[in-house]
Amino acid sequence: MTADFSKIKVIVSDLDGTLLNNKHQISEYTKAVFQQLHNENYLIIVATGRHHLDALPIVEDLGCPAYLVTSNGARIHSPTKELIYSFDIKSDAIKSILDMDIDPEFTTVLFKEKAWQTNKENKKLNSFQTVMNYPFEIVDYSVMEDLSAIKLFFTHDNHYKLVELKDKIMKVHSEEFHYAFSLPFCLEFMDKSVDKSVAISKILAIENYTFEESIAFGDGFNDEKMLISSGKSLIMENAVESLKSKLKHLEVINSNDNEGVAKYLSANLFS
Repeated sequence: MTADFSKIKVIVSDLDGTLLNNKHQISEYTKAVFQQLHNENYLIIVATGRHHLDALPIVEDLGCPAYLVTSNGARIHSPTKELIYSFDIKSDAIKSILDMDIDPEFTTVLFKEKAWQTNKENKKLNSFQTVMNYPFEIVDYSVMEDLSAIKLFFTHDNHYKLVELKDKIMKVHSEEFHYAFSLPFCLEFMDKSVDKSVAISKILAIENYTFEESIAFGDGFNDEKMLISSGKSLIMENAVESLKSKLKHLEVINSNDNEGVAKYLSANLFS
């Protein structure tokens, strides 16, 4: 069935692996397309697992106003950078996971408000920030009193070890947390109430739009509910095969490094 693009009023996009190229940057062509979308009165929402201090300069580089959903839905900032929604995981809930004898081979990260705290430096994670707007601190979790955080995540080069860790944690904590693999090497834990789709629904309510009027783009399992909810959804060619298989009814478009989002929007929304 051919999509009715005349109903689309809202553009929703993930960042890494979707809107950003493989250098973690927005191409000039993508900027031009989004500026034209803004000029044609489309509402733009960027939804990412990144922290807001990390994501804000990236979105600002688009050159047009956009709502920003960060930390997979734990923060929402308006196009004027006003914080309009905030949720933190309680310290005791984080402690209950970190007390599970997590192998030190995993890099463990807590997203705090002004810095991300980690058990060790990880150059792969550092490379995602083209501007070090959100600094890291190496800490000893065992001596910290306040473990409250926006998000908890683990990274490891071996995806299957992360799957084992996910199973271990969810066996005990499935009532409090849900998880997502934003990338094969990034396992993220959020409070059960937090999801990109929930945050987007709050923005749509503010702006008097519905999910049926939105088009969404993503590449990771933290995009899944967002992709299922939107009126029209596209999966990036570079997305993990397991996500493509799970959402096989969705169209796969060109990769992030080939400006798939911008090219699709230009071909289908511009007359």
